[in-house]
Amino acid sequence: QLPSGLYKKVLVILHDSILPYMNEPTLMIDFLTAAYGVGGAISLLALNGLFILIHQHNLEYPDFYKKLYSLLDPSIYHVKYRARFFHLADLFLSSSHLPAYLVAAFIKRLSRLALTAPPEALLMVIPFICNLFRRHPACKVLVHRPNGPQDLSEDPYIMEQEEPSESRALESSLWELQSLQNHYHPDVAQAAAILNQSLSEIEDDISGLLELSASEIFDKEVKKTSANVPLEFEQVRGLFGKKNDIFAEHFTLD
Repeated sequence: QLPSGLYKKVLVILHDSILPYMNEPTLMIDFLTAAYGVGGAISLLALNGLFILIHQHNLEYPDFYKKLYSLLDPSIYHVKYRARFFHLADLFLSSSHLPAYLVAAFIKRLSRLALTAPPEALLMVIPFICNLFRRHPACKVLVHRPNGPQDLSEDPYIMEQEEPSESRALESSLWELQSLQNHYHPDVAQAAAILNQSLSEIEDDISGLLELSASEIFDKEVKKTSANVPLEFEQVRGLFGKKNDIFAEHFTLD
């Protein structure tokens, strides 16, 4: 049993500073699978090491995608290791041999969690979901379902279901992303509106969006230049619209 702080320090450097220098990296299988089952940030950090063992050392992990699916909770858009997680999730979901129900479950869960995500995370996850549609065209039924549920309470998707195959995601629709088309941030609304059009075959490059922060979005908005826009129909007569108020005695609009 390791303290959580030490767990994180080891897992952060394990994939590039420890595994490449081991004669038998497979000796770390038990440690990494145990760390993957801890949950939270420790599970996210264990993904790097597991990825190397799966792809380079033929590690078989039967419930890998089920566990990856269970890691998707509201904190996934806020954690420090968000970029690392989505980079690896993009790799794990890139195979065209994955069943449609599994990919649809990931798409639906990410979309549901996106309803409470910050703008910087939304600008990353919407292109991420669009890339999943490009790789797995069978999942496009989530978008092109004209006779979908009219009431949100009738959505057949079961968010609490831990097993992706039983979540009924393929029977649902992406009303969550449609609601994001009315998001308060114009860039998010514009990104979500792409689903109203036919997607191009070329995938979006999300590498530059993985580390996007709120401060970067703010700086981008501040640097925008805009023309003078009239804010009121009637000309202001005082600081708060009144000609003779106490504020007019002490403040001016010059």
